[in-house]
Amino acid sequence: MGIVVAFALAGGLAQLVDGTLGMGFGVTSATVLLFMGVAPATASAATHAAKLPTTLISGLSHWREGNIDTGVLVRVALPGAVGGFLGAVVLTNISLASAKGWMSGLLVFFGFVIFARFGLGAQLIPTPKNGHTARWLSPIGLLGGFVDATGGGGWGPVVTPSLMTVTRHEPRKIVGTANAAEFLVAVSVSFGFLTGAAQHGIPWLPVAGLALGGVIMAPIAARLAGRLPHAAMGTLVGGLVIVVNAVTIVDAVGGLPTWIDAPLILLAVVVTGTVAAKAWRRERDDRPAALGAQPS
Repeated sequence: MGIVVAFALAGGLAQLVDGTLGMGFGVTSATVLLFMGVAPATASAATHAAKLPTTLISGLSHWREGNIDTGVLVRVALPGAVGGFLGAVVLTNISLASAKGWMSGLLVFFGFVIFARFGLGAQLIPTPKNGHTARWLSPIGLLGGFVDATGGGGWGPVVTPSLMTVTRHEPRKIVGTANAAEFLVAVSVSFGFLTGAAQHGIPWLPVAGLALGGVIMAPIAARLAGRLPHAAMGTLVGGLVIVVNAVTIVDAVGGLPTWIDAPLILLAVVVTGTVAAKAWRRERDDRPAALGAQPS
């Protein structure tokens, strides 16, 4: 029971971040499971199993709040489902060592994407700036679904910033649309894993905890979308993902002496906290100007 409660807290926190920022649940959940020693394909399968009820409730909650564009939803979700299925099949057919390196590397990259976006105001994933909007939605969904399955997370970091570039919607509507589309992707990825061996050995108690916490938090996060300090939250999540997965990668190649390892981790925590504090102050200072610029 204790492990369910612990993972419910983790799932609730992850969904609070995901439901308000449009990214974070899969990356955070996969990071925790991979750090526990769960095999990469199993960690991704478990994460997407937890996403099924979570993304369903999140999508319905965002729909109730008016945060979804159904036209964009369909154009992104269907290719995303195709990409997710293909990614699941690929992940279940590569060696364990290769899969772990690939997933940890992807999660570190997405950690940097999240950290740079919210902490530094920089966008590391290039997104199209020209052309007809609808033309880019299918490629965005396809790529997002594929990396989401193979990395255990990544739908949000790929799709949410891209939609912010190719659509003119306000952030809450982009977050809601990306969250709703993720349900169909999670269904497809889960089906893809069922064609391989990833369904064996799934840690169901952690999955149940992640799902429970996510389902409880999803309606709250949908209501809070656009109201919480996004910059500080995103920076902290990105920094945590980078540190944990970097430790996993270093341990896999032999590790570092404690006298080197511990100071590096401490330095990463201090840097993350400092950047998050600056990002929070910047967002706080910019908010009155943004409100003043809105038409009355």
